[in-house]
Amino acid sequence: MAGVRSAVAGYGTPLYCSQKASLRPAPAPGLAPNRERAILIIGNKWLNGTVLRYCFLDPTGGGRGPGQLEAVRAALQDWKDLGIGLDFKEVDDASEAEVRIDFRGRFSESAVGTDVLLVGPHEATTNFGWDLTDAVGRATALHETGHVLGFAHEHQNPNAGIEWNEEKVYAALALPPNEWDRETTFFNIIRKLDPAEVSGSVFDADSIMEYPFPPGLIKRPKKYRTEGIPEPLSLSAFDKDMVQQWYPSLVARPRHLEPRESVPLPARSGGQADFGITPSESRKYAVAAFGDADVVMALFERVNGELRYVTADDDSGEDRNGRLDVKLFKGRNYVVRARLYSAWGRGEAALMYW
Repeated sequence: MAGVRSAVAGYGTPLYCSQKASLRPAPAPGLAPNRERAILIIGNKWLNGTVLRYCFLDPTGGGRGPGQLEAVRAALQDWKDLGIGLDFKEVDDASEAEVRIDFRGRFSESAVGTDVLLVGPHEATTNFGWDLTDAVGRATALHETGHVLGFAHEHQNPNAGIEWNEEKVYAALALPPNEWDRETTFFNIIRKLDPAEVSGSVFDADSIMEYPFPPGLIKRPKKYRTEGIPEPLSLSAFDKDMVQQWYPSLVARPRHLEPRESVPLPARSGGQADFGITPSESRKYAVAAFGDADVVMALFERVNGELRYVTADDDSGEDRNGRLDVKLFKGRNYVVRARLYSAWGRGEAALMYW
């Protein structure tokens, strides 16, 4: 999470956002490195085609007015306008929302990707602690909603090659208005991401997920030691490329799946296939993945033109194949979505229902 009011950008004292720690369990020990890497990278990404419902817990925008809400809506629309397969729907009932947005306190922060589902149902998943109507505020809205889509902090990318002047960083962030303790500063700045968690192979200083830093906090590379890192205020080309890789545009109609028809799943890590199911009779069915692969799959029912979640299974890191046992009703329309983490062994994965 990031948006910073930075002396470099001319906004005065730095005010950094913070990223909520993941509540997700670590992959099972003993997995092959490539398999573990795929699970870590994809684990907090949404199934493509997900409709993320969001609500505002405070319609006054923290007392700062409706412009705060409009800035968040605009940030979500900026992501959507890239043609991604995710959609966003504002709802009034917090119990209907995966993403719950508040405007309290002094900090801006968000859970990352599907980690929002692990936050208590009455708690905010995302918070904005300052005005979002200026250039830095709009960047903050883009940054926090980037976390919701699954982006981590770019300056913690192990490929950045950043060597911090750690004690200066701890001292700077301990001062007002941040007043962070060492643990918080380490988690959000000093700590390097596990290389297994990083999708790209390069560092993007222009990413909206980057913090601005004044000169003096970074030892190496020399460029950042002497120049610092300026405030990113918009989505970079790399941001756009990555989100489009994770969530490509959806096909208009998913392929119709017949009972006992075995269909292959994409061979590449992160590949997703969507299938339509229209049962000919009402009864209990099984929808299952097959092969040496880690797969997450979810079943939805189309109700009044909208997909409503029914059930899901995620077999990643386990010695089993995912399976959904569920009653389906004659003539109703369902969609099953399956995303591959990784294929191992024979490297083949398929899906069938019966």
